[in-house]
Amino acid sequence: MTDVYIVGSYSTAFGKFPGRSHKDLAREAYLGVLADAGLANGNDIGMAWFGNCGMWTDGQGSIRGQVCLTPLVREGLFPERVPVINVEGGCATASIALHGAWKDILSGQTDLSLAMGVEKTYAPDAPERTQQLFDGGIDQYDRDEWLTYYADAGKASGKPFEPGPGRTIFMDTYAMQAAWHMRTHGTTERQIAIACAKNHSAAVHNPKAQYRFALTADEVLADRPISWPLTRAMCAPIGDGAAAALVCSGAWLARQPAAVRDRAVRIAASTMTSGKYRRLDEPGLSKLAAERAYRAAGITASDIDVAEVHDATSFCEIYQSEMLGFCGPGEGGRLAESGATTLGGSIPINLSGGLVSKGHPVGATGLSMIDELMLQLRGEAGPRQVAGARVALAENGGGVMGFDEAACSVIILQR
Repeated sequence: MTDVYIVGSYSTAFGKFPGRSHKDLAREAYLGVLADAGLANGNDIGMAWFGNCGMWTDGQGSIRGQVCLTPLVREGLFPERVPVINVEGGCATASIALHGAWKDILSGQTDLSLAMGVEKTYAPDAPERTQQLFDGGIDQYDRDEWLTYYADAGKASGKPFEPGPGRTIFMDTYAMQAAWHMRTHGTTERQIAIACAKNHSAAVHNPKAQYRFALTADEVLADRPISWPLTRAMCAPIGDGAAAALVCSGAWLARQPAAVRDRAVRIAASTMTSGKYRRLDEPGLSKLAAERAYRAAGITASDIDVAEVHDATSFCEIYQSEMLGFCGPGEGGRLAESGATTLGGSIPINLSGGLVSKGHPVGATGLSMIDELMLQLRGEAGPRQVAGARVALAENGGGVMGFDEAACSVIILQR
């Protein structure tokens, strides 16, 4: 199989940027990824994958990537006539873009492909647009199906499905899963709070994180309730941002200067799965995606040195620790409590701050995870550096299908 590498990665800072447009964010991400790859221009780019979920709520329902990249084409910064493929998959959008770029290289379509994700979820003058964006992540044709499913699950979990103001229904679905996990496996609110506090404290050292303040577990538990057992600190915030990666073939990489070759990281596996209406006691789709990724990379979960996982809520990190094989079923809470997932632990997770603190601009999130792992594998993560990191994993889920995400990506990177 052809070796595929990431030669450049970049993420903007994440935050609430009402004065910055999608085009502004795309420009920064594009110029940033060129600079990171050591390229003076993008003339070798043969394909581009552009991820976004919400531009349609602002009137741009199609050709989103072409619209955002056209100013760069006019200025001679992005090559003319390059195919731009628009993708959308909820919170997994940017990972789907990277998966497409990876397949470009495997297929021989091109030697250099761009993956980019751009999102603005903060709309202070039109909050209904934010709600519309998130509504797109759940079935709008057969609402009765999931309403019935969640009502039944509420009985099984001991937490009724009761959507309320000031939050998306996704927080209620995560809360029901957390309640079931607590009832079934003995996971505690404090264990969820420990995972959360770990990420908020890690983000202090990430200059691009949306929130850069430390929290203790007690402070997390004392924060405003969102949907029991989740408090505000345990839930990812609304925000804006963009991220990008340049994916290349081994042949293209061999022609580059040593300074470029030395910073490249190999994509050992990229797998995707889709969700279904599963039972509460049935493993989620990320378990299958991870198993496929481990087989493709020829490794096991114990070989992972550092991971970024999709903690839309802090319970998700506990759950994904189990699905990814970092611990056994039902043991995620105890894993977090043990300190194993902290810097210096056996499996550091979300040293970027995770979604709950780094931020979660939906269509950009997956590639921001990749940017963090590139820093780790290159030894460039500063105070949050995992010593000797050689193998990294990113898990990114998007949308909901019952208690599964609708789409899930697991990517393994090797130095």
